[in-house]
Amino acid sequence: MVNKVYSNRISEYAHENGGRVIVLFLLFLLAIYEFLHSGLNTFAIICISPILIFVGYTIFKWRMAAFWGLIIANYFVSFKNVNIYIPVPLSLVDEAIELLLIVIAIIDTRTEAHFGRIFNMMLLAISIWFGLCIVEIFNNTCGLGINLTAWFTGARLMAFQLLWILVVFSLYMTSPQILIRYLKLWAWLSLFSAFWTWKMINIGLTDEETSFLYGAGMNTHLLQAGTLIRYWSVFSDAANYGCHAASAALAFIIFGITTKIRKDKIFFFIVSIAVIWGMFQSGTRTAMLCMVGGFGVFLVLSKSFRIMVPSAIVGAILLGFLIFTNIGNGNQQIRRMRSAFNKSDASANVRDINKAAIAKYMKDAPWGIGIGMFEKDIPAWNKFKIVSQIPPDSEYVFIWVRTGVIGVSIFALCMIIILMGASYIVLFKLKSPSLIGIGAGMCAAFTAIQLGGYANQVIFQYPNGLTFYGGMAIVYLLPYLEPEWIKYEQQRLAIQEEKKRLKLERKRAARV
Repeated sequence: MVNKVYSNRISEYAHENGGRVIVLFLLFLLAIYEFLHSGLNTFAIICISPILIFVGYTIFKWRMAAFWGLIIANYFVSFKNVNIYIPVPLSLVDEAIELLLIVIAIIDTRTEAHFGRIFNMMLLAISIWFGLCIVEIFNNTCGLGINLTAWFTGARLMAFQLLWILVVFSLYMTSPQILIRYLKLWAWLSLFSAFWTWKMINIGLTDEETSFLYGAGMNTHLLQAGTLIRYWSVFSDAANYGCHAASAALAFIIFGITTKIRKDKIFFFIVSIAVIWGMFQSGTRTAMLCMVGGFGVFLVLSKSFRIMVPSAIVGAILLGFLIFTNIGNGNQQIRRMRSAFNKSDASANVRDINKAAIAKYMKDAPWGIGIGMFEKDIPAWNKFKIVSQIPPDSEYVFIWVRTGVIGVSIFALCMIIILMGASYIVLFKLKSPSLIGIGAGMCAAFTAIQLGGYANQVIFQYPNGLTFYGGMAIVYLLPYLEPEWIKYEQQRLAIQEEKKRLKLERKRAARV
């Protein structure tokens, strides 16, 4: 009797879940077969395949959660490499999410895929650069033959990532609500980076961070006989942190100046102050030049003398404080930042010495030594070995070495095309002052990180690619979002005014 009841339950379950039962049973048989014939690795892959299918299904169903996960994962790639053990590179997870989001947008018929928004000046510029990188497959300057593996490794970050970023942001940045959530998520992540800097200073470094400081980072992050530490927060190094912080803080200041929502204004100003403090702790001198250059772009794009004049005055006062005074020189970090404006500073001129040494060899390599070619890929007898050994110091020099004067010129031209196209949109296509502020902030931040890339190797470092190229992709989307943005902003302003009215009524009632 018991067996009959048990058998009926199994039959009932199989009837209700027949498809899943059959699939799991077949997977089980396949796993056993592969274990017996192919070994443990194939067996393990088959065993975890239901989990991968479940994850894929979950992302398919809640794809915006995957988008937000991408933003967070991208920000902490370098932090994970130092402090958190994950069995797979987070950069691969980052790229896998991007590709999965694109695939979902293609096959998901529930919502409209905004593929038409991808076709703009930014896509043109990326396509030109992408084409140059494809040609670089055939680069045999070093006389070692075509190395597809090395090329693909280098091209992933230098070209493929830019295309994925543009496509993902164009497909998923579809409403004003998503836009404001993105800006605030970026701000919260930046606030965490400032907090982690405070933690490094006041609580101490983790064991992994200490190993980095007294190992690979000893010559660049431990200065002045060990009395000055350049902090790097959740980033790969202090230069990356400083340039990102300068660019992000500039964007948040602009968002704060131009938004009409009072609580957003306060929030962005508070975040910008914290991030600027963190920037100074990085000791990255280039960060100051990043802010100056980016701020100049904002002044041009603001289209408002009411904003332009006070902002220019405040910016000039702060710049004069660093250049023409000695105020704060008792602080080592401020003193180091101030040296960025000292042309005779020996440490700051090391980059020029390295560039001069590289230039002698690059005369014979107009196409560069090849994308993905590093010191380990070039034998000792090859004359370009020394070029791979000299620290490039900056992203533009790194691109110059890999793609030659031809490649770096095309890259610079493409970046100018991206910036000019976005600036045109801000100047002539947008009407909403707050939306103009978002566009101007993104353009200023992009300019700042590009200036940082001229002196430091930061443009393709995590999280800068997704953050700043994604920011430019947003600018190209703003004309599509503007009608909804104006309505959304009016709703928020109405709520703000209602709260203000109720607060005033409570004050008057309290007086009575």
